[in-house]
Amino acid sequence: MELELNKLNLPGVPTERPLVIAGPCSAETEEQVLNTARQLADKGIRIFRAGIWKPRTKPGGFEGVGVEGLPWLKTVKQETGMLVATEVATAKHVYECLKAGIDILWIGARTTANPFAMQEIADALRGVDIPILVKNPVNPDLELWIGALERINQAGLKRLAAIHRGFSSYDKKIYRNLPQWHIPIELRRRIPTLPIICDPSHIGGKRELIAPLCQQAMDLGFDGLIVESHCNPDCAWSDSFQQVTPDVLSYILNLLVIRSETQTTENLSELRKQIDECDDELIQILAKRMRVAREIGTYKKEHDMTILQTGRYSEILEKRGSQGSLCGIDAECIKKVFEAIHEESVRQQMEIINK
Repeated sequence: MELELNKLNLPGVPTERPLVIAGPCSAETEEQVLNTARQLADKGIRIFRAGIWKPRTKPGGFEGVGVEGLPWLKTVKQETGMLVATEVATAKHVYECLKAGIDILWIGARTTANPFAMQEIADALRGVDIPILVKNPVNPDLELWIGALERINQAGLKRLAAIHRGFSSYDKKIYRNLPQWHIPIELRRRIPTLPIICDPSHIGGKRELIAPLCQQAMDLGFDGLIVESHCNPDCAWSDSFQQVTPDVLSYILNLLVIRSETQTTENLSELRKQIDECDDELIQILAKRMRVAREIGTYKKEHDMTILQTGRYSEILEKRGSQGSLCGIDAECIKKVFEAIHEESVRQQMEIINK
């Protein structure tokens, strides 16, 4: 289905890129909330975020102050004129936020991954006109992400945006959550009018990664940023390593290079023509490779051989990765390409053997 979307229409918030939402991971005390909010307001931030309920991976950690913190956000709104936003995970959270006059709600990754929870929230929001931001699910599942947006949209809400916060991985590397930029890029292709906001705090997990991630998001045409900012990050009660002070956030934002999306592409036409020609050649070469793979499948069938030859597969991945590196292409990229090619080769050989 196609989403029926309206503009976010956020009063008092500039419409140019990037839309910026900032504030602490958690609302800890009224003093901490107001101190951070005043500093952010002084830096020109127009939307303040703070977690009231904080679902944690394991019990025992700080899980938010709960309803007690909602009046603090109301005070922020009254004192600074900023819009205020928080996360909801249940219908009760929705009702409490609507009662407190919260301006924007977002739905976290764990909730997005649960269609039952998403439907409960959608039902609670039915008949309400409020901006809803939906984070990607924990695992890289675009259909689940779109499904969550559809449930909210079907409840009659049209001011929607997506938040890209990266995807969990057992094999941790540089990032807390792997960006997997191709997934939000595909989301943009599928739903071009949906604003996409990057969450560099959760992707990076370390404050030194926030600046480059913000710039990368802007270079990819994202519409906004949601960044965790705390008046005293080292003493934060949750996610202290990924929060920055309002001063540091202001510095990061001032350094951003925002490239125009409306520049003419006429000068690119010749280069794009070359890309199209390369793509045509690639498809022809892949078709030729698959013909050879099918001949191999026939040979394996005639000689009663198994399809998967792990030694040969490992050799291909290692050799092609090294070749790619010599040609200036990331070895991991080449590996993914040849994994996909091998998967299709196996599928075609299975058809031959099972005839």
